[in-house]
Order: sequence, then structure tokens, then C-alpha cells
Amino acid sequence: MGAAESEMGLNGMYLARIVGRVVSTVKQDTLAAIPLQWLQPVDAALKDRGAPVVAADTFGLGPGELCYYITAREASIALWKLDVAVDAAVVGKVDRIDIGGTGR
Repeated sequence: MGAAESEMGLNGMYLARIVGRVVSTVKQDTLAAIPLQWLQPVDAALKDRGAPVVAADTFGLGPGELCYYITAREASIALWKLDVAVDAAVVGKVDRIDIGGTGR
């Protein structure tokens, strides 16, 4: 896999900026008490990449923060529940990105 593919997240993890919260008063029981975030995927230069997505967030991150997330079946594993219906989950906060000796 090349650097461009890795940058876009094709290795299983994606970068995103949290742009808002999703409030849902009626949802599947397995999603009770799990906050949902509105994510804008970004590339390594922090430029928007693709359409926004909704992701489950067990870290309590907020708007403006950078995170990395996973999608597909693995997203439910991040919530420690295999029977939860999610397609994306935040799995960590990004404090800094170093590429070629420069930090962002």
C-alpha cells in the first residue's frame, strides 16, 4: 500500500475533525448512553476529504478536535459490543501529526 492510500485511510483508520454532535432521543437500545459525533474526514494536510459521517464516540471528544476512526464491522468492536448497529466509531484523539519533520 502506498503513502497516498495510507493517507486516505485505506489501511483501516481514517482522520477526521469533529464538526458537531448528533442528538438522538430515540435509538436502538444497544446505543443507549453512546454519544454520536458528526465527523468531517480530512487528509494528512487537514483538508476536507469526502462527505461527513456520523460516528459513535466513547471518548467524549468535542467539536474542533481531531480524531481517528474506523468503519464497517470493526466499529462495533470499538464499543465492546458486537451486537451494536454502527458503521463508524471514534477510536482515538489526535494530538499531533508529524509528516516529514513538520508537526501540525
